[in-house]
Amino acid sequence: MSASKAAAITAVIVRVKKYLGVVLADTEDVWDSLFTANGKRYTKPGLVLFSGRDQSGCGPADAGMGPFYCPADNKIYIDLTFVQELQTRFGAKQGDFPIAYVLAHEVGHHVQHLLGVTEQSGRLRQQLSKSEYNQVSVQVELQADFYAGIWTHYNDKMKQVLEPGDIEEALSAAAAVGDDRIQEQTQGSVRPDLFTHGTAAQRMEWFKKGYSSGDLSQGRISLGN
Repeated sequence: MSASKAAAITAVIVRVKKYLGVVLADTEDVWDSLFTANGKRYTKPGLVLFSGRDQSGCGPADAGMGPFYCPADNKIYIDLTFVQELQTRFGAKQGDFPIAYVLAHEVGHHVQHLLGVTEQSGRLRQQLSKSEYNQVSVQVELQADFYAGIWTHYNDKMKQVLEPGDIEEALSAAAAVGDDRIQEQTQGSVRPDLFTHGTAAQRMEWFKKGYSSGDLSQGRISLGN
């Protein structure tokens, strides 16, 4: 790798790290306000940005896993190469907001952890077959997309930061990581029984529902117990 290319990659990493730091602070402002309004206390998650491999409280973290939230240590793990893959491999629109959507989705999982959804779904994992639990997993993931939309709604309401095209970028990112889109690109076919995150259409729908309504009650899911 040439020195100029290495310098360009380093500059991108520095910019992404700075941007994600700003987005994380914005999520804290929004969720702290919403939790307080509902008589609850919000604690922010940690953020670990890595390249290649790392270790989380939930086990090894590597590039093949994609971004994830670990409830054991209350941290979000994002491999920096995924940021590039979101556009080059999965076809999300160019721009910063797809990255913000990814982080807001993972913060959504942190919100679920604070509200007890993670614990409830974990119990169901022990009780259900793999195919049955996949359906639970889809609901949990779609709710995290909804929470990403909720954050987008209130962050813009509080700070007027949305720019033209941002929502389209977020929807593009949501579609890019739909189970059907990923299966088609990686396997050449679609297996709905293996879905764990929802289709591209579902993920866009739940993000839009959160963003358009700003109503937390519209994101309720039924996990069966």
